[in-house]
Amino acid sequence: MLRMTDLGSGRRRGKWYLRLAVLVVCLFGVIVIYVSNQLLTQRFTETISNRSDVRLALYVTNLMNELQRNSVVPQLLSRDPDLIKALEDKDYSLSTARLLSFVDEIGAASLTLLDRDGRAVAATDRNRIGTDHRQNPYFVDAQRSNQTVYTTYQRPEGGFAYVYSRRVEVAGTLLGVIMVEVNGQRLETGWAGVSDAVLVMDSAGTIIMATEPRWRGLNEEEALARQSAPSAIERAIRATQGWGALPADAYLRGEAVLRREMRVPHQGWRMVSYTTYASVRERVNGILALEVMGFAILLALLFWGSSRRTASRLVFFQRESAELRALNRRLQREIAEREKVEKTLQVAEQTIAQSSKLAALGEMSAAVSHELNQPLAAMKTYLAGARLLLQRERPQEALSSFQRIDDLLERMGAITRQLKSYARKGAEAFEPVDTRAAVSTALSLMEPQLKTRAVNIIRTLPNEPVMILGDRLRLEQVIINLLRNALDATKLSANPTIEILLAAGDTVSLQIRDNGAGIDNLDELFEPFYTTKQPGDGVGLGLAISSGIVNDLGGRLTARNAVDGGAIFEVQLPTLRQDVAAAE
Repeated sequence: MLRMTDLGSGRRRGKWYLRLAVLVVCLFGVIVIYVSNQLLTQRFTETISNRSDVRLALYVTNLMNELQRNSVVPQLLSRDPDLIKALEDKDYSLSTARLLSFVDEIGAASLTLLDRDGRAVAATDRNRIGTDHRQNPYFVDAQRSNQTVYTTYQRPEGGFAYVYSRRVEVAGTLLGVIMVEVNGQRLETGWAGVSDAVLVMDSAGTIIMATEPRWRGLNEEEALARQSAPSAIERAIRATQGWGALPADAYLRGEAVLRREMRVPHQGWRMVSYTTYASVRERVNGILALEVMGFAILLALLFWGSSRRTASRLVFFQRESAELRALNRRLQREIAEREKVEKTLQVAEQTIAQSSKLAALGEMSAAVSHELNQPLAAMKTYLAGARLLLQRERPQEALSSFQRIDDLLERMGAITRQLKSYARKGAEAFEPVDTRAAVSTALSLMEPQLKTRAVNIIRTLPNEPVMILGDRLRLEQVIINLLRNALDATKLSANPTIEILLAAGDTVSLQIRDNGAGIDNLDELFEPFYTTKQPGDGVGLGLAISSGIVNDLGGRLTARNAVDGGAIFEVQLPTLRQDVAAAE
């Protein structure tokens, strides 16, 4: 009787132990799942946030590349001889075809040519021909400025236009204005995604670009208040309704959507993107399913140990465990694939960064090689002359050659220091410079090359000093480059002649003219690495560097073919006023 009582008591204690074990396992499982949910949600949320930042930075870079690429087009078209001749002759029969030949290569939305009265005389959009633009800001601002001006305005039919404009002039006389419209629709199409929405606001907070067309022209709060807009962000909101496990800063208007903002370095613009967290819930649930599987197996073992009569239930748990293991394997494969993709992306980013560094290093090496070529050639000639003088026992004249070589060495050192400042803007090292002295120094440095050939040099210089505010060394580099090009251009001429004309007025004009064969391609003449010389004779950086130097000095470098043959290069620089020179 006692043994039956003890057995019954043991069974009751076993049941209580089983219930207590089940309760402990369940409580522990709830705690583990809750903590895992919080930690994993935070981790995956940060991952999506980082990817959103990278994507937004890429969008900003693409926008700036598109704007910068279109910003240089008006400067090039304003120098197009066909368009200038059409404005001078008022014959626009071929101008539209001329613009159409450029628009596809440039990638702009449209090109428009306006005359001095603001009337569209040629356009890639033929509907605009004949329209009046004299009151529009892009025409008015372009008339008043010698630089390319940017204008954003809202079209009457809706949407915004992004226009670069520049005046077309000849010898300071306004002929018209060239307009280049940026293709903003192509950018918006590239931003569009399934769960992302992107918008760009100007400095006043007005939306000027957006993946949702109905947002344009509104501020951000007004745009989000439009509930009926079929945008990608609303689809993201619907997909994530009812999810309350995100931190407070992950919500926009009470929904699980991430907002990111980045400044666009143009006109005070800002870009905003919205990203849904829908994929985070799926990934967290997959890992939580693994934890649930573990606790389910543990409970199954407890129930299996408590009674062998529950075999059917054991089979059920085993089948469920097999399904969960299969899910675990699928999730592990997916995680491995995602990690592989992320590693591939990191390798690609490192490769792009290294390629950019090598390209910059190569360009700088080519520039240094080109700029040092002139002094090296002169040093070689002076060394040969000094050797000959020493053989003839004329040491004093040889010492003069060595002094010139020493001067050239100092100049080479100055050139290497000067090349480091090409990327900087400013006039912190500028001083009054007599342009006549710069021309004389350049001719002295070119003396060895000029002596090797019978070239007729004609100089026309004023009697009075011609002063500018600039850097004498860099101005001499420009003159040497132009003389070297003129010397090369006259190799095949019967009577090679180089004419140097310096004139002073409101601006200082320095013309270097040769009687060579002329220039075939004026459009690409000042592009880096463009050259017509044989391999080994030049790298095509001389004119590009010279144009950059003249721009830094506040002037411009132009080229044209002479009527009677040959080429004319003209450097125009601001004249130094007497009061400024006295202050200096």
